[in-house]
Amino acid sequence: MEKDFVIATYLVHGHLNFYKKAQEIAVGLTVGTWTDLPKAKKEQMIPHLGKVIEVKVLKHKSDESPKALLMIGYPIININPDIPSILTTVFGKLSMDGEIKLIDLQLPDSLLSNFPGPRFGIEGIRRIIGVHNRPLLMSIFKQCIGLPLHELEKEYQNQVDGQVDLVKDDEIYFRDDFAPALKRIDAFEKYNQQQQEITEKRVLYAVNLTGPVIQLVEKAKQYSTAGASCLLLNVVPYGFDVLHRIAADPDVNVPIIAHPSFTGSLYPSPHYGLSASLLLGKFMRLSGADIVLFPSPYGSVAMPKEDALELTNLLQSPDSIHRPAFPTPSAGIHPGLVPTIIRDFGDNIIINAGGGIHGHPQGTTAGGKAFMDAIRATISGQTLDQAAENSSELRSAIDKWGVI
Repeated sequence: MEKDFVIATYLVHGHLNFYKKAQEIAVGLTVGTWTDLPKAKKEQMIPHLGKVIEVKVLKHKSDESPKALLMIGYPIININPDIPSILTTVFGKLSMDGEIKLIDLQLPDSLLSNFPGPRFGIEGIRRIIGVHNRPLLMSIFKQCIGLPLHELEKEYQNQVDGQVDLVKDDEIYFRDDFAPALKRIDAFEKYNQQQQEITEKRVLYAVNLTGPVIQLVEKAKQYSTAGASCLLLNVVPYGFDVLHRIAADPDVNVPIIAHPSFTGSLYPSPHYGLSASLLLGKFMRLSGADIVLFPSPYGSVAMPKEDALELTNLLQSPDSIHRPAFPTPSAGIHPGLVPTIIRDFGDNIIINAGGGIHGHPQGTTAGGKAFMDAIRATISGQTLDQAAENSSELRSAIDKWGVI
């Protein structure tokens, strides 16, 4: 890899001369113009000039437009060490220039080292919770908007009593007038402590971090100081640099969950936007997310399996600079899917469920227990039907949702 360049890979459709297009990008997104510059000016601008690394024309069907992968190098001296600077350089105005999709970015170590990466990562979160030999289970706090604190406390207890490892706020929980975040943190973390004394296992509560962008770092520090055990952030609406600054702040000493809200406007098209692996894999990990949610391949809001597996690999792959982040396939998850999820993604994941827990015929606590029984059965080599012989909660879940 070119050590002094950020290398962007684009999928481009519809051009007949892809090499010419690549040259236009390399010049247009760096020095702006080249052929008409006087010699002295060229010598001055050479260190800032982009360069074409590779042009790979792809096969296409007769009824499809031509397409190619273009790899362009951008000098790192043009770029600040943050995602907004990088994205504006490599894909700012280019994103409006026809059928072009940003597939990948390769950053040299000198630039990568400026990003915080996960503070805790997979091993750190496992160490906090005290669970090392199975996938973790997270419950989505669905009954929250408009409810007073005493009702939320009961709902929270029902989730924790179902043996889940983490509980996260719903990402749309912004107006918390009836149960402000600091009061929720105080009440829920007290219950976590009580349960830890009984079970010797810690549960993390991820409080939704919201408000004006200029206040979020201070809010994150405030919540951490108040005893919060985890934070939830809608990263893309607020911006990757907000996550970067929160994760890099030494006073925010808790794991951060990155929610994928709004990313569906950027990654699904084969012709436009950014790849899911770059958006939800590489950028989230670089910017400091310890846990990254993304649509599973199984639910109604589904991501193609190859994309989900690729971004999982980017979150988990060995890296000499940054810790691995926890992949968390989400949406449409119920206990009958547990063997499929573990088969596809391995056991170093978090299983995240909302309706699959709260919609259980016997209630929320039974919903959590059904998931845990399904996880333990799968890890031990049992089928779910075998495990259900000794678990009425799992039996009820299978009867409702089936086994896939």
